Amino acid sequence: MTDVRDVFIKICGLRTARDVEVAVAAGADAVGFVFAAGSPRTVDAATARSLAALVPENVLTVGVFRGQAVEEVRRFAEESGVRGVQLHGEEGPEDFAALRAEGRTLLRATAEHAERCGEYGEDLLLLDAPDPGSGKPWNWGSADFTAPEGRWLLAGGLTPGNVREAVEVTGAWGVDVSSGVERERGVKSPELIRAFIEAARGR
Repeated sequence: MTDVRDVFIKICGLRTARDVEVAVAAGADAVGFVFAAGSPRTVDAATARSLAALVPENVLTVGVFRGQAVEEVRRFAEESGVRGVQLHGEEGPEDFAALRAEGRTLLRATAEHAERCGEYGEDLLLLDAPDPGSGKPWNWGSADFTAPEGRWLLAGGLTPGNVREAVEVTGAWGVDVSSGVERERGVKSPELIRAFIEAARGR
């Protein structure tokens, strides 16, 4: 099982300098900026670049994409300056291989069962709920749950109230949260960000 004190934490869907500063100060290991269309958390490349500039080198900045062409992913990543790329959708190993040469940390997000991290060439695997960003959890507490091997993050329906149990039950290497630290859809709460990180680390 994962030691909750060492769990990797990604706070996703950040849109303001305040969000970023709070997440970094509270101890997040990664922060995510959504480039996928149709989300209340979507930002443009220029906004993401200004936010990423506030993030120290020891915290990973991640651009989040969903079903977008590799060329678009590459362009947004370059314009925003993010050091990681997270792909949701039908991307295959060839898409990860195309982005690999650029030296960014690659994350693969899926709602399907995965045997291990790295099957598509990703550095980190994220197990998400079927409706990403909705705050609706999948049944991570099911007796049928089998944890992937390697560095994987649990996402979907996590909150300050359930994240510690989720890590203890699943043995997740890390966790990812967006709506679970919002006071309303698309608007982050500094208090909930701090509470989530404290709970995830068992403080």
